[in-house]
Amino acid sequence: MKKFKNIVLVHGAFADGSGWRGVYEILNKKGYDVTIVHNPLTSLEDGVEAVKAALDKQDGPTVLVGHSYGGVLITEAGNHSNVEALVYVAAFQPDNGESALDWAQTAPPAPESGVLAPDDKGIVYYDKDKFHAGLCADLSKEDAAFMYASQGAFYAKGFVTPITNAAWKVKQSYGVIATEDKSIVPEIQQKMYKRSNTVVTEVRGSHVVYVSQPEAVADVIILASNPA
Repeated sequence: MKKFKNIVLVHGAFADGSGWRGVYEILNKKGYDVTIVHNPLTSLEDGVEAVKAALDKQDGPTVLVGHSYGGVLITEAGNHSNVEALVYVAAFQPDNGESALDWAQTAPPAPESGVLAPDDKGIVYYDKDKFHAGLCADLSKEDAAFMYASQGAFYAKGFVTPITNAAWKVKQSYGVIATEDKSIVPEIQQKMYKRSNTVVTEVRGSHVVYVSQPEAVADVIILASNPA
């Protein structure tokens, strides 16, 4: 019998909550109570508050899941008393004093990566010409086009703001490494998760492995909900 029935899902930059639909449907059918956070993408602080607001409404132990930049948010917000386990899905997992950018710079970017420089408002977008190959190569062209059209306005300051209290130091963490990732190369994911003793599962998929391989990602979330 599962111990933790509440699941909170957090999306990253260049995306919105709709990408979690497949994972949501799998978990919902298995009896989990699933909440999808609408990450405002305006700052680390705003994102953390949005996650905490969702956690406040949980009625008990919760598995907190983050994709990509969402991993930064769950690292800080995961200190919430309702959180029992963390799941990083092709996600950044910084330590205290580290930012997502610090880790992004630890390895050369893949040629397919299309993260653009901030515009005059400090907003970062993903290059339209590289979006499919760089972010979601294992989705159809139609699905990639929808994801591009629905990407949020991601303010760069969230990418450079350091973590102050890394929850993975005190909460059990699980990680999904997307082996075909061109946005956070697998080498970076491996280094972060090894340092934190994260329980790792490798899944063949693009950066949006939670969209393209929802069953595999849901399996890791279910594993996190059933601690030994």
